[in-house]
Amino acid sequence: MTQSNTPVVEEENWDVVIAAKSRWWNFQLKEILAYKDLLFLFVRRDFISLYKQTVLGPLWLLIQPVLTAIVFSLIFGRVAKIQTEDVPKILFYLSGLTAWTYFADCLNKTASTFISNSRIFGKVYFPRLIVPLSIIISNLIKFGFQLVLLIAFILYFWLVKGVFYPTIWVCIVPFLIILMAGMGLGFGILISSITTKYRDFQNLIAFGVQLLMYATPIVYPLSMLKGNFAIAAKFNPMTHVVEAFKCAFIGTGSVNILYLAYCFIFMILLLLFALLMFGRVERRFMDNV
Repeated sequence: MTQSNTPVVEEENWDVVIAAKSRWWNFQLKEILAYKDLLFLFVRRDFISLYKQTVLGPLWLLIQPVLTAIVFSLIFGRVAKIQTEDVPKILFYLSGLTAWTYFADCLNKTASTFISNSRIFGKVYFPRLIVPLSIIISNLIKFGFQLVLLIAFILYFWLVKGVFYPTIWVCIVPFLIILMAGMGLGFGILISSITTKYRDFQNLIAFGVQLLMYATPIVYPLSMLKGNFAIAAKFNPMTHVVEAFKCAFIGTGSVNILYLAYCFIFMILLLLFALLMFGRVERRFMDNV
């Protein structure tokens, strides 16, 4: 009876199998949930590293919007004589800036996802979408501080001046936050996907976001625009988000459900297209970065 020298190959059981995505609609949602601890680790890193070596630390979250609102009050309120619809100028500008800053921060920081994290991406595997999602969440913490600041100013004018500005539309603020986060994430990862190959595009981001801010009713009321300018402003989805945000907290502007529905549809389509682009670039971005 002969013995076989052929080695016995045991079946290998792996805990995690890394494979290329075979379906274009696979957005790695299950993997993101599995890596939720890493997600919150990135959130902590993003928030702490921003103010770690500063003297005032997180107080800059409150100082920056107040200083910007004061500058806007002087330039656009006193010099340019732009009316703020019978609302104190500091409240008008602070409310617009609170909404806009969250959207702009999400867009700007997400737009450099691949380039700024190329070293991490090249060394270890994890769902790449965790990085832009962590930016959205860490900026949400910043937005929370600035929202509390806005509410503090509103309470001050209520107690001192006896005027209360918030309206019933405050109840839709969570929906507005979702719209701002979704559009910031969508534009950000779309730009991030493009800049891996075309670096020139990255130099235009800050200018483009600044230009978009002046195309959004932050420093002026929407009612001030006439003719073609008013029509063009209505195609900007952030116009309706900012107007609804102002209406909720300071009673200016108006809330149009149809326009907000347009914003929601725009956000969904933008996110789907951006995620598809992100998935395609993710497979080969190390060759381009």
